[in-house]
Amino acid sequence: MELKPLGKTGVMIPEIGLGTWKYRGGVEPLHQGIELGAFLLDTAEIYGTEDIVGQAIQGLRERVFVATKVSGAHLHYDEVLRAAEASLRRLGVDVIDLYQIHWPNARVPIQETMRAMEVLVDRGQVRYIGVSNFSLHELRAAQQAMRTYPIVANQVLYNLNKRDIESDLLPYCQEQQITILAYTPLDDGRLAVPGRSRPGQKERVLEAVTAEVQKTMAQVALNWCTSRPYVIAIPKSNGVERTVENCRASDW
Repeated sequence: MELKPLGKTGVMIPEIGLGTWKYRGGVEPLHQGIELGAFLLDTAEIYGTEDIVGQAIQGLRERVFVATKVSGAHLHYDEVLRAAEASLRRLGVDVIDLYQIHWPNARVPIQETMRAMEVLVDRGQVRYIGVSNFSLHELRAAQQAMRTYPIVANQVLYNLNKRDIESDLLPYCQEQQITILAYTPLDDGRLAVPGRSRPGQKERVLEAVTAEVQKTMAQVALNWCTSRPYVIAIPKSNGVERTVENCRASDW
């Protein structure tokens, strides 16, 4: 598994992580992913999967990098602190490696939210601060609200079919050395299974590359994502076989 830097922290994390949105696969696929080097596990308070992630990492805490998110509905100062404590309990850990704001909320001043996020780092409950679903404008506003710590990651939709971030957000994050965590990197399976989407030039090229390199469609699509600097893909799979397939999208 190839590793990439998390922002400017000096911490290296796998370019293929394990997403858990709508996850229902139990601990075995997560264990298999960790064994193959995908030791970044991403969850969120609204996913309802922090408990299963906590079960999967029991006895493995020193080997994994745990990322979770506070709901965009819980961004007032006290709400952020309570949400983080609840996530820590569900995960069964003493510290969250990457704590992210799940989505922006214009009704709550960003300065208030980021103050709470920085307090969590001061308390030792969070190591690094990230955001999710933030536009370039929202990301800059969040950066300006920080007093002590940097924003190291922005988790956004990115795949071969959904490339909107390439216009401004991706170049900015690459320039600023902010890691992009690409969720839904297989476009809900459309880039993993032949025939899931209407054939077009893009699909024909993807299938041609797949045949040329002797990899699966999913592996080519994930490798395309991670070929971009500062981009890490976090696909979700409920099965061991597909988890192995996804992990093998790295290192070729």
